[in-house]
Amino acid sequence: MNIKASRSGLILFFIYLAFYLGFVGLNAFAPEQMETVLVSGVNTAVLYGFALIFGAVLLSAVYGLLRSNE
Repeated sequence: MNIKASRSGLILFFIYLAFYLGFVGLNAFAPEQMETVLVSGVNTAVLYGFALIFGAVLLSAVYGLLRSNE
């Protein structure tokens, strides 16, 4: 693995980590906020959880695209 791939992988990892830490922080320090209903009876916790999953898939696709262009 080369340096450029490692660097781009770490950058994407830290982007996801920040998003995940926001989820954990919200659960730890404002759990009542996670109960707030946002869309069609679905609360913040569920929407944030799906966003985490979608974000992981999206970032892995970005990483794949970055690696294929090398």
